[in-house]
Amino acid sequence: MHSKKIALIFVGCVVALLAACGDGGVDEHPGQPVKNRQAVFNKMLQTKDGMGTVMREHEIYDGKIFLEQARELQRLSGEPWQYFTPDSNYAPTRAKPLVWEKPAEFGEARQDLGDAAALLVKAAEADDLKAIRSAFKEVEIACRSCHNKFRNAIPLR
Repeated sequence: MHSKKIALIFVGCVVALLAACGDGGVDEHPGQPVKNRQAVFNKMLQTKDGMGTVMREHEIYDGKIFLEQARELQRLSGEPWQYFTPDSNYAPTRAKPLVWEKPAEFGEARQDLGDAAALLVKAAEADDLKAIRSAFKEVEIACRSCHNKFRNAIPLR
């Protein structure tokens, strides 16, 4: 348990550091869509990183905990998109204009993440570590692919 607490503190510090290294802009627009979507993405990153420590065998696999994390990631995978409104392409966003120029492609990338997250939940429900590893890799591929195409700046871990 001690190493789990240290890992969670570390992840929190990394997320805070990354946030501090951002554009420094403040979202003062009505409804703060950029701030809201960044907050959801940060939660997704924290959840994915927690599972990643298990996948890299830095933490002991606990099927119940992993399943909870997979379900949380699946839930979160549907949340940020509502904040990509037509009027939300302003600093401090790191989204590329392509998000708004090619909405169908952006929608496919979002669907890929949702599908990968659902596959991860299914594997976690079966408690099949080999399938979980494969599904987790698909989640990472979906994240990277979307970031590479639709996001500027800081590379995804």
